[in-house]
Amino acid sequence: MKTVIKIFILVLVSNMGFSQVSKGNQLRKEGKLEAAIEAYKLEYTKTPKDWKNTYDLACAYALTFQKDSAFHYLEIALKDDPSLWALADSDLYGLIEDQRWPLIEENQIARFEKENGKIKQPEYAKKLLKLIIKDQALDYYIDQAKEYYMKNGNAPQWYYPLGAYQQEISKGDYILMQQLIEQYGWPKYSMVGNLAADAPLLVINHHKSDSVRKMYLAQIKQSWLEKEGSCMEYAKIQDRILVNEDKLQIYGMQFQYDENRKLEPFPIKEPSFVDERRKIIGLEPLQLYLKRKIDYNWNIEQKSKN
Repeated sequence: MKTVIKIFILVLVSNMGFSQVSKGNQLRKEGKLEAAIEAYKLEYTKTPKDWKNTYDLACAYALTFQKDSAFHYLEIALKDDPSLWALADSDLYGLIEDQRWPLIEENQIARFEKENGKIKQPEYAKKLLKLIIKDQALDYYIDQAKEYYMKNGNAPQWYYPLGAYQQEISKGDYILMQQLIEQYGWPKYSMVGNLAADAPLLVINHHKSDSVRKMYLAQIKQSWLEKEGSCMEYAKIQDRILVNEDKLQIYGMQFQYDENRKLEPFPIKEPSFVDERRKIIGLEPLQLYLKRKIDYNWNIEQKSKN
């Protein structure tokens, strides 16, 4: 049971963050998707040029599998958005097998390239971005389990089949990841863009087996050393390996619940020097990261060995 709860906690906190919450977003957070849709629609009538609200409306429709409405508002929201985020957003999972999705991909890639220059491996990028969506397909529902746990102190009964299904998804994503790497090679920022290149790291981090994380750790480290991969995802994976072995983490990237069901970092090796270690690999000070990520106040004075 201890292992199950640890996995539950690690999955729940993997995508958490704190930001300003609109009425629609608050209703969505509470699991009231139909009410959230109405709130987003009302805001849309007032401020139709608010692309973020329009995008959130599209996501809410996608989460309820109302595909026609989701595509309608998604196309409106993305007209002036040159990023690739929508192509990796798990909220849109219900749309990616629809015949209209390839056009969304094509248009968004074109907008991105107009702003940022050509992607050298666009087809690989699209497959990696879709892999991110699949890997995080259950994020909204797992967030609901997190809210339940924080209120009630136990995982909801429906989380357990959801967690088992998550493991099946992860297994399939890992196989697909291996196939893509065999076909195209290890993805690089300079070849597929920063967002797409992180796809294997997410799949590896979410895999149930630490043996997989250990197998790829050297490659992941080499990628960020060459500025072709994410230092943050490397730190998450390294710390997860340590936490799963009941060892002290070194970057402060993994969290647990305290006795009051509030999130805090797992114990950290030489905590007074954690910022020095984080700076070496390109991470911001832990105090800033923890405040933004889990609203935790980190007050340990930092020192340097150099």
